[in-house]
Amino acid sequence: MDKVMGGKRSYLAMKTDYAAANELITSDLKDVGNAVKKLANHAVKLGGLGFGTSFLKWVAAVAAIYLLILDRTNWKTNILTSLLIPYIFLSLPSWLFSLLRGEFGKWIALIAVVLRLFFPRHFPDWLELPGALILLLVVAPSFFADTIRGNIVGVFICLAIGCYLLQEHIRASGGFRNSFTKSNGISNSIGILLLFLYPVWALVLYLL
Repeated sequence: MDKVMGGKRSYLAMKTDYAAANELITSDLKDVGNAVKKLANHAVKLGGLGFGTSFLKWVAAVAAIYLLILDRTNWKTNILTSLLIPYIFLSLPSWLFSLLRGEFGKWIALIAVVLRLFFPRHFPDWLELPGALILLLVVAPSFFADTIRGNIVGVFICLAIGCYLLQEHIRASGGFRNSFTKSNGISNSIGILLLFLYPVWALVLYLL
């Protein structure tokens, strides 16, 4: 009888241990599943933020180029558009920046310098600022091209350029109301406001 009771106790003990082990394994699997879900969610969020930053860099660069084009047409204003060159330098998307800073950009810079020096008649005035941009991209030290461009300092510089251009545009238009009501004022105002998208977004991400 004692042997039978001892066998039952051993069986119950083994069953209890087995159930406890199953619970531990199930709990561990749940923890792993939750960790994987969190990792996936964070990856999606970071990917979305990275895409947003890249997209806004494109918007900012296109807006700056748009303002340069306006400045060379009948929509010309008195704002200091040469500040758009360092803005484009700091906000240009990475792959395009690398392309223009490499051999491709060096060839363009060489052609621009040769035309400017030996064939000035074939080098129109509207190419002055684009030529300056190419030269800046090619010859800028790595401190500016790598450190400042990818740093919060570059973001603040872009933000400062946008603020300065906006206040200069409002003053040149004859007031805040005119800058958003006159036909030429609206076109420049939209372009300048678009300059704020990338630095403001980058600043928010930095603070978060």
